[in-house]
Amino acid sequence: MTNSSPAPTLSPLLRGLPLLAALMAVAGCSLAPHYERPPVATPAAFKEQLADPQWKTAEPAEASPRGEWWTAFGDAQLNQLEAEAAAANQDLQAGMARLLQARAQVQNSRAEYFPQIGVGAGATRQRPSPASQGLAPDAHTEISTLWRTQGTVAYEPDLFGRIRSNVDAATATREQSEALFLSLQLTIQADVAQSYFTLRELDALSAVYADTLRLREETTRLIQHRFDEGDISELELAQSRTELAQAHAESLGVARQRAVAEHSLAILLGKAPADFGLPPSPLQAIALQIPAGVPSTLLERRPDIAAAEGAMAAANARIGAARAAYFPRLSLTGNFGFESADLSDLFKWSSRTFAFGPLVGTALTLPLFDGGARRAGVDLSKGVYAEQVANYRQTVLRAFREVEDDLAQLRLLHEQMQAQNQALVSAQRSSALSKTQYREGSVSYLNVMDADRSVLQQQRSNIQLEAEHVRTTIDLIRALGGSWGPSDVVLAQQVENPHTD
Repeated sequence: MTNSSPAPTLSPLLRGLPLLAALMAVAGCSLAPHYERPPVATPAAFKEQLADPQWKTAEPAEASPRGEWWTAFGDAQLNQLEAEAAAANQDLQAGMARLLQARAQVQNSRAEYFPQIGVGAGATRQRPSPASQGLAPDAHTEISTLWRTQGTVAYEPDLFGRIRSNVDAATATREQSEALFLSLQLTIQADVAQSYFTLRELDALSAVYADTLRLREETTRLIQHRFDEGDISELELAQSRTELAQAHAESLGVARQRAVAEHSLAILLGKAPADFGLPPSPLQAIALQIPAGVPSTLLERRPDIAAAEGAMAAANARIGAARAAYFPRLSLTGNFGFESADLSDLFKWSSRTFAFGPLVGTALTLPLFDGGARRAGVDLSKGVYAEQVANYRQTVLRAFREVEDDLAQLRLLHEQMQAQNQALVSAQRSSALSKTQYREGSVSYLNVMDADRSVLQQQRSNIQLEAEHVRTTIDLIRALGGSWGPSDVVLAQQVENPHTD
């Protein structure tokens, strides 16, 4: 009988290496569905461009520089206000803070790719039970102090892409936040421009009323003189005074509106209303022809569409994270350091200790029954994704509608302004004729009042249409994504508003 040596045995660590290698091979595989932008029905051209030949289809300009589109209006005061709003608007400050939070969340998600390493130190006061020491039940055990200092390591390999899906979701959310910030920035820029031109509109109306008051004061003095001479009755004098007082009251109403508009603009600039004032300056007539391009370019130009797509991509990635819950999670933990019953022996070589978690067993976990929680998580993430797809498509449709609305309004405003100019010329001619006939005694003062009221009304309408044209132009720029600048538009020569006489 020959003696045979015992078969060599592998340590538990070496036996676990093949399993560890197999698990690491699948680490990082994402379970999220392949993301593609969902198709959206996109017309070849805007309806208003086809209906009106004056709207020329522009070349796609998604690569053109975004930014200071308001400089196309050629107004130095507006340029300064936009710069102040960019530096101090509190809504913009809050939006930037939200963007920084989203960027930090991406870094927080990526941290799960790496091991978590820590150090610690402490002491334990303990008394072991007799049974744990193999002693009789009534045996005496000593109380001892165990000093310990150690480092800890914890690491979870990204099996089945759970961490990767979370990182993808956080990255898409960050991109959404960046787009939302750009959308907020564009909105505030447009609000500043519209508020500024509203002030200029009210300044133009104030100038009209100032001229009207001056003329009516002169007329009232004339009528007072004729009344004193006994040429006319007191009725005409009372009518003249009524018209003067009414014009004065309406001018005060315009001043009240201007004060409120100026306060609103101050808030947009990040200032208290008491610290802001804008000198009066009547509205100038500005003609801008904005090339709308083709509808498909809106998908790249508008930040709100980019934000909707970011939310959709994040929801798609979270489906992968929810699916990963069906698969095992591997947690590798370990600690190493020193422990000793005597503090003076703590850092001796003989006091070293370490522990390393098992490769299988409690380190590899997989719920077998959870009452449908994992299935519900997957269904929830799919439902959120379907919602974001619908939101994205609705955002695109709303963008198309806004551009079409603004193009239609600009086209019709152009025609309306031409008709209004003719109405003003006719009213001014009628007023001049009525005053001549009144001086000749062929008509009563009532005819003069009616003609003057008509001129004032036509002047007000002209100014309001001019202001509406500018505001609608700003709306169109905002609807197109704010990517237009002086080189992208046809800028007509500014002329002084001829309707404030």
